[in-house]
Amino acid sequence: MVIDAEETKSSLYSKNEVKGPMFKIKKDPRLTKFGKIIRPLKLDELPQFWNVLKGELSFVGPRPLADEEMRSNPEWREMRLKVKPGITGMWQVENNDYRSFDEWIHWDTYYVTNQSLILDIKILFKTITSLSKLIFDKDH
Repeated sequence: MVIDAEETKSSLYSKNEVKGPMFKIKKDPRLTKFGKIIRPLKLDELPQFWNVLKGELSFVGPRPLADEEMRSNPEWREMRLKVKPGITGMWQVENNDYRSFDEWIHWDTYYVTNQSLILDIKILFKTITSLSKLIFDKDH
């Protein structure tokens, strides 16, 4: 992201592609040239492995969100805070496009109430599968 990405965000709200408090733009103008290359390949996630090593993140769990996104639904907020946030999760593997915030809540809630080693393995497998399609699919 460019240096003033947060300050610029307010002027881009009309271009938000997600229903709800979440802010996402597929072709975000705040991305740097380098960011435009690494984001589609999900390489911008690599620094988060450091957070896994530090114990701040898990490989699988609800994605960390901005404070403004967390405030929108206190009940859901408390539920998702019961588990450690993760690099990948249900929402990422079940809805790999931009959809509504309600769907994000649904998948995070599903994960928290059904968390298990088997579910984590399934999510990791789906994550690896979708990443390999991104990297090796010539039509993408």
